[in-house]
Amino acid sequence: MTKKFQFGLVVRGQYPAKDDMAQRFAETIAMARKADALGFDSITKTSHWSSYPFQMLSQVPLLARFSAEAPNLRLVAGIVLVALETPLALAENFAALDVMSGGKLVFGAGLGYREVEFKAFGVPKQERVRRFEENLVALRRLWTEEKVTISGGHFELDEASCLPKPVQKPHPPIWIGANADVGVERAARLGDCWYINPHNQIATIERQMEIYKRALDAAGRPFPAELPMRRELFVAKSRAEAIRLCGPYLEAKYKAYADWGQDKEMPAGDNDLSQAFDALAGDRFLIGSPDEVAEQIIAIHRRIGANHLIMSIEWAGMPQSLVFDTMQLIAEEVGPKVRQGI
Repeated sequence: MTKKFQFGLVVRGQYPAKDDMAQRFAETIAMARKADALGFDSITKTSHWSSYPFQMLSQVPLLARFSAEAPNLRLVAGIVLVALETPLALAENFAALDVMSGGKLVFGAGLGYREVEFKAFGVPKQERVRRFEENLVALRRLWTEEKVTISGGHFELDEASCLPKPVQKPHPPIWIGANADVGVERAARLGDCWYINPHNQIATIERQMEIYKRALDAAGRPFPAELPMRRELFVAKSRAEAIRLCGPYLEAKYKAYADWGQDKEMPAGDNDLSQAFDALAGDRFLIGSPDEVAEQIIAIHRRIGANHLIMSIEWAGMPQSLVFDTMQLIAEEVGPKVRQGI
């Protein structure tokens, strides 16, 4: 039975270029094991290519390792840059992950936005929406049909098959990440749910939730039972202490987002990721004492309806001791308070 409210962790596997990646990989695996032992519900691996100024472990192999190291956790591929891929490769790679995890995979899909990635994969950026939609249609068919014949603008499947099939029936959940209003409408039309982004303020998400509901109604689809939302989160004894500990790492991450062009994909009026930390944090970030963070989560649940919080609690360069301290506080104090309060 699905819990009333789920807590998941984001593991980026993303570190400064100077770091020893063998050591950092060991720390990443230790984080997954600890999340499993503490009773978290899911573990998310993000995806980017050419991630300068960071070095970053790839999504599929790391999720495969997580399936062995953290067998009780759902594996969230969040997100897959669908437009860069071909549907058969997507279907077989992620079906294998669903099999390896015993039917615990979540397929999170996103458009992508970085020029360096589109150029490197030979994908014209102006084709990303068409490729995204064509790939998702073909992916569902490959996961659910014995043989598939379908042509797209960049592929042709001629009685192609995906074997083995995923364990989950009809297929793993497909969460669609979206920042812009048109993307939210797309999530309602094509996804099993909208995977709510970490970048927009809550007022923006409230407005977009009405767009999402109208788009669901237009498509004749029900509101999803599971509504995941990703947020940056950090817990310490007090808000001042939490900001002191996590602020430099989180601020550097959002500077990289701004340099990469993430703000160009966000709605007008809520798209300045280069602000000073206090202004940037607003209600984007969940930072404070256990009581404060629990209250913030409960407020978001009541305003938005999100019931699976995907938490980013570590950023490039952060010592693992700080990550583990926050994990412990979430498991022992924040989680119980949230579940009692909703």
